[in-house]
Amino acid sequence: MAVFTEVGFDEADALVQRLGLGPLTSLKGIEGGIENTNYFASTEAGEFVLTLFERLGAEQLPYYLCLMKHLAAHGIPVPEPLADPDVSPPRGHPLSIPANAPCELLHTVAGKPAAVVQRLSGKSELAPTAAHCAELGRLLARMHLAGRDYPRSQPNLRGLGWWNDTAPVVLPYLDAPQASLLRSELAYQNHVAESSAYAALPRGPVHADLFRDNAMFDTHASADAPRLTGVFDFYFAGADSWLFDLAVCLNDWAIDLASGRHDGARADALLAAYGTVRPLTGPERALLPAMLRAAALRFWISRLWDFHLPREASMLKPHDPTHFERVLRQRAHATFDIAPGADALAA
Repeated sequence: MAVFTEVGFDEADALVQRLGLGPLTSLKGIEGGIENTNYFASTEAGEFVLTLFERLGAEQLPYYLCLMKHLAAHGIPVPEPLADPDVSPPRGHPLSIPANAPCELLHTVAGKPAAVVQRLSGKSELAPTAAHCAELGRLLARMHLAGRDYPRSQPNLRGLGWWNDTAPVVLPYLDAPQASLLRSELAYQNHVAESSAYAALPRGPVHADLFRDNAMFDTHASADAPRLTGVFDFYFAGADSWLFDLAVCLNDWAIDLASGRHDGARADALLAAYGTVRPLTGPERALLPAMLRAAALRFWISRLWDFHLPREASMLKPHDPTHFERVLRQRAHATFDIAPGADALAA
């Protein structure tokens, strides 16, 4: 969410007016994140977010934008992308739509592919309680089920193939213990991916980046009964195992940030709430520890890449990669038991 590309007020105004949102009244760059350029855009019609995509190309973006539109249509609280009224959506049987088919939700700003989405209300809860984790767990399960009939398909572009390709790039920046950890964990994850249990994991569209700062909660709700108002930033989404998506959430929502240690109460709440909507299968229960390690490895590699090979950008603040190194070491040397409540709900 850093600003890599400066957008002129007049150009942004022309876009929002073409989308029928009325004149632009303010445009403000958003600090934080490391992938795309984001602005808060206010118009007479309301509050929106303008995103310019810095790494993803126009051939990949229809998958993400149409997924958000699909989830919104199924009652999942996500930022709904705004369509260009002059562009017709693809026609034909829904299951025949390619992942990269032209999309009326994709625009061009400052020579970059762009999108305008509705801005969610509320704020992120950066110190979640078990109640916040339960809210997230229920919504995540609903989101997985809502994506089952999504007609486009695209793999998780930051999946195992990307880890294998990127590890050699970041290895020269590591000391010997770090390099040993990276090599051994990558070998382990390649071994897991070849197993029959892994092949049996239920799959579909996943968010793949649903950290606590990518969810919003009602600021007027009580601390004992929080209300999740929506989740956003779907630009790492793709087809993958739902268990991997769940592991990504557990590795952020249910750990101690300072140490990377597992927080049992928050994890239990998240898993139990998820299971009330979609019970876990036997292979999922068996592979949860491995997927917790996989999720930690994925973000350690990506943060190493962003930290050691940064791009120039206004307000860019790369994340510290040592955080997920700590999480990975914790996950690799500890057992993880599914909470009794969650296990009872498993299929």
